Amino acid sequence: RRFPTVELRAETFNGPTHVPVPSDSAFLKALLFELKLVDDHIFVEHRDTCTRINHSSVHSVATDSGDLWPVLAFQKSGLIYACLPLVEEPLEPRPPLLTVSGLSQGLALLLGIMDYVSPSRKNEAELSTKIGQLRNLLIQACPLGTPLNTNIRSLNSSFEDIQEMPADKDQPAWRSSSYRGKPQVSVCITEKVRCMQYDQKDVVDTWQVYGAVNCKCDIEGSAPRVTLTLNLPTNAPPLQDIVIHHCVTSIDPAMLMSCSAEPLDDSVYNGPYKFPFIPPSDSFNLCYYTSQVPVPPILGCYQLVEEGSQIKIAVNLKLHESIRNSFEYCEARIPFFNRGPIAQLEYKVTYGQLDLSREKSLLVWVIGQKFPKSLEVSLTGTVSFGAAGKEHPTDYLCTGNTAYVKLYFRIPDFTLTGCYVDQHSVQISVPGKPKMTAARELISSDYYLWNSKAPAPMVYKTSLE
Repeated sequence: RRFPTVELRAETFNGPTHVPVPSDSAFLKALLFELKLVDDHIFVEHRDTCTRINHSSVHSVATDSGDLWPVLAFQKSGLIYACLPLVEEPLEPRPPLLTVSGLSQGLALLLGIMDYVSPSRKNEAELSTKIGQLRNLLIQACPLGTPLNTNIRSLNSSFEDIQEMPADKDQPAWRSSSYRGKPQVSVCITEKVRCMQYDQKDVVDTWQVYGAVNCKCDIEGSAPRVTLTLNLPTNAPPLQDIVIHHCVTSIDPAMLMSCSAEPLDDSVYNGPYKFPFIPPSDSFNLCYYTSQVPVPPILGCYQLVEEGSQIKIAVNLKLHESIRNSFEYCEARIPFFNRGPIAQLEYKVTYGQLDLSREKSLLVWVIGQKFPKSLEVSLTGTVSFGAAGKEHPTDYLCTGNTAYVKLYFRIPDFTLTGCYVDQHSVQISVPGKPKMTAARELISSDYYLWNSKAPAPMVYKTSLE
């Protein structure tokens, strides 16, 4: 889909440095080359040099007229999702990615398209039908090249249902349908915690918390106004890196200024966080945030030592006392890469049960829904292996004693930051008190304990002055 209005604006902004968008076929050829999906066996200096390492999905695509930047592109399930966002400032020198607002809009639109297309990936006929409907859907989602509704699944695939003009001139473009019935507001705060623990003196453990506030507002009216408030407990770390949905009508600028890249000071905004908005018809993420919490929820230590033909392992886990001891699930998975199937296993666990996977290359320690009163559990064992076959997992990173334990858990009705929705402060502009449903959850994401008896593959050494 091409938007001549956007291309004209790009030419106006960029002046003599403007690089025109080539034909669809030429752009596709250049993009495939940049993504190394063609001619990957040929070394091309501007693409393959070690000094140019892409840490994001933003690419510079070489064309006959010059380099197109920033091209946002990624692969998922055999399909490529790509767009070229407008940069509303000069391109020389290239501005920092965080200042290009079109990148986040473009990413949201691509993720909406992926969410619409990917469920049909294995059914070729259904996939072809959905891709055929995308052009009509993009007219609604992105009129004149400006993303207004990135939830593609909520749109109508037929032109017959598209209103030429909204019945109410105050109705925003993102409210595609109207609701009839008792007002209801549902909010779910989902926090994900990532963690790397090494249990080594010269390597710093790291952890990050990422939160998303999902809302579903069933409220009558063409443009109902809702105000929702997020609160934090006293002395809790503030929310940072807050990104808000475009339906939010106004906000305290101090809320958006708190950045995790800067050290915390007394002036950091720590709530309450008020969000006045006109909700879309479907569920949506009202905001995203991060936070610098003082400790990870589960502290752990993993030791793997090779003794002859056997491996001795020891895993110790401790739930921090501030964490709610009520899990939906909690388990530790211990994979063994570049080895044969587990032929012999002797172990002792102080809590839970240990299972061996069908492929006999993975130990699954099911801790269950609670830690014991001591909040500590441990596993020790001796493992020996048979001859390696092609079906067993390999990993170029985890060679020798370089290995990890990965934790999987979900704690319902709990957030690591303590963030919660103040149900009594929810305000709506239409008559009647809404039925309010609020939920919270903490989920593990890339939660690793690396073997402390081997060099960590990725280290964060403390700076010595």
